[in-house]
Formats: sequence, structure tokens, C-alpha cells
Amino acid sequence: MDRLKDSPRTFQNALDLWAHTGQASRMLKDSELVGSVTALEPSEKMSEMLRAKSIETKAWSGDELPFETDTFDLAVSVLGLHWTNDLPGLLQDVRRVLKPDGLFLACLFGGGTLNELRTALIESETEITGGISPRLSPLPGLQDMAGLLQRTGFALPVADIERVTVRYSHPMKLLQDLKGMGEQAAFHVRPGQDRRPLSRRILSRMSDIYRERFSDPDGKVRASFEIVWLSGWAPAANQPKPLRPGSGKFSLADAVKKAGSDPEV
Repeated sequence: MDRLKDSPRTFQNALDLWAHTGQASRMLKDSELVGSVTALEPSEKMSEMLRAKSIETKAWSGDELPFETDTFDLAVSVLGLHWTNDLPGLLQDVRRVLKPDGLFLACLFGGGTLNELRTALIESETEITGGISPRLSPLPGLQDMAGLLQRTGFALPVADIERVTVRYSHPMKLLQDLKGMGEQAAFHVRPGQDRRPLSRRILSRMSDIYRERFSDPDGKVRASFEIVWLSGWAPAANQPKPLRPGSGKFSLADAVKKAGSDPEV
């Protein structure tokens, strides 16, 4: 909401992707910046919770958006985009359902998220079994998302990163939180793919490595989260455009030389 307030615009029709239990949808609906809100949520149970809060909710598979072109002037997504199977395709679809000069504003977990847990799991499983199985979902980095906004046709794209550190009394408390959030890895198992369950021995060794490497003096362990923030606009004729390369009228090199030779500068 703070980032939305940075825009001087108001928005008549907003879309909330991966609305979860409706925190963002409710805040949008209650604000003076937004008219109506439509929520999309693949989970049937969460969709029921959204409808119970009088939030308009549509069934959704998590892939193609079930709307006509140029339907919304605002699309938001809070910590859900990492669950899509085709992120470039979904971003293109978001741009399709936005009206010209419509705003896309989102955040998702970035590649540095839970790097401590990844390290501890890889080392413990390699040490005990001689190999590793995928345990945490792959996540994009800041540069990946910045490039993806450009590739999918958004105008004036901006991507930045926010880092959050959460501390726990024990690594297993972190795993309990991830399970409660529904943020465990959900890989499709291919034929012939070996997906070993985590044994108690691996979990015990993982906890030891985690506490040895990533604990603070008070004994608590750190869990790092990277939040990648994205914003971009559906292209429109009235938007600012970058100048054509080579069209500048003044030389930057000359300006630097002049500044260096002027004692008052």
C-alpha cells in the first residue's frame, strides 16, 4: 500500500493474484485509491475464506488468467508469483489483462531466500547419502526479474530488493513455520526421479550444521528472506519515452572535462 500511494493515480478495477486469505485484497478494497477488487486464488479453502470476507473471487488454476484483454487498471501480487509454472507467460498475461497505462505491482521471494537452510540441507544430505534431492523451490534473482519485466513488454520497469532476517530458537522452528505457510517445495516428480524423504538423521545433522554456521551469540539462528519488488506499466502512448541512442545534444565527456578544469565546480 505504501508503494501504491507513491502513484498519483486512482484505480477503478484491481486484480489480486494469489490473494491467499485476503489481506491485500481487503486493504485495496478499503483504500480510497481503488474501486473494485477481484481476487484470484488456486486454493479452494483459501477461496472460501475470501468469499466469506465478501471479496469477489474467481476460480483459477494458477496459470492463464481467466479475463478479457484490457480488463484492469491495476494488478498486484504479494508473495505468490514463485508458485507459477510459467513466470514469463504469466507476466505476459498480466500485461494483456491490464488496460493501457495500467500498473503492475508485485513482490516475490528472491534467490537468496533461506540460503542458510539450503546450505545446511545440501551439506548434511551430501555427507550422509552422497547426493542431494531437491528440497527448496528455485527462486529468481533481482537481475532475472528486472530483465523479465522488460522481456514481457512492461514500460518503465523497476525492480528492487528488500532483505529481511528472522531469528529462531532452533532450525526446526523454521521448518515448522514453512510447513504452516504452505511454502514447502512442490516439485512434480518425473518418472525415474529419485525423491528421498528427509530422514531423522539428515534433519539432525542439518540442525547441527545450521547452528554451527548461522547462529548469533545468544544462540538463536538466522533465516534470510529476499523480497524482490516489481513494478511496471502496460504500454500507452502518453507515457514518457527514452530518447533514441545518439540523439543527445551535449557531450557528457565535455561536461566532465569542463567540471574538472573549473575551480568553482
